[in-house]
Amino acid sequence: MPSWEVPGDHLIPVQHMRPGDHAFVSYDDDEVRWEVVTAFVRLGLARGEKVLLFPDPWLPEAEVLARLDFTGRSTVTARERGQLVLSSMRGLIRPASRFTPERQLGRLSAETARAAGEGFTGLRAFIDMRWVPDLNADVRMMMHRETHADVLFEGRPYSEVCAYDRRWFDREVLYAMDRAHPRSLVERLGTLRTVRGADGSLCFVGEADTGARTDFTVALELALSGSAGTRRLTVDLTRLHFLSVGCATTLLALTERAAGHDVVEVRCVPPQARTLHRLGADTVSRLLMTEVVRPC
Repeated sequence: MPSWEVPGDHLIPVQHMRPGDHAFVSYDDDEVRWEVVTAFVRLGLARGEKVLLFPDPWLPEAEVLARLDFTGRSTVTARERGQLVLSSMRGLIRPASRFTPERQLGRLSAETARAAGEGFTGLRAFIDMRWVPDLNADVRMMMHRETHADVLFEGRPYSEVCAYDRRWFDREVLYAMDRAHPRSLVERLGTLRTVRGADGSLCFVGEADTGARTDFTVALELALSGSAGTRRLTVDLTRLHFLSVGCATTLLALTERAAGHDVVEVRCVPPQARTLHRLGADTVSRLLMTEVVRPC
């Protein structure tokens, strides 16, 4: 993963995307890039949203559809009823041939209203930013659009992922765009990321499955060791899409043995809290559980 990643309160798995979110993701592998886009599309369809997909303009449409429908023909019905639409930046700004932020924002705003009129719960768009070199667009103008697009998101049922191929954009552009987007996505599904806060807190992001148990354990042990002086540690699980029983058991066991701490606060969503309670959280005296309701 790139070293310019944003702080933990911005980093989320794609499964946590909600209406109003504007997210950055980057890739440098032609296989990896399909993981986020496929999840984003399928989750949107399941939530009754309309999905606009602007893939890499150099990819044949047949390949894009094959990737989306891998192992079946899961998106055929959605395309037939207009819930999933493959488009291009050229098509979006037509009849204009030159990109301007105003033209693009206006068309996306109109598409959001159109989706509502068609009875969908909202609109989500996945935009592969390789349209920029394809249209020979001014990168500075594109960056201005990315940092001045709030009108699309505030109070509106619209979400957007902007995907940057790290082989096509300068590092300075990637760094700036990562910082500019309110959200940043974990690049690969099934990945566990850890972020330490300035106060020493530990945030887990992504998926804490069985394969990630060792990484989960090491990160928690290091955080407990580093916070022994203050005798308190906050562990945030709310940005996990999945918490395995194994990782939950490890969390309780290490908390029970953390003699150098008065309190280990665990921030979690209700399903995670139920798992921890079933595993005996109530018997761990220094554990303080704080339940957080994630926005729908």
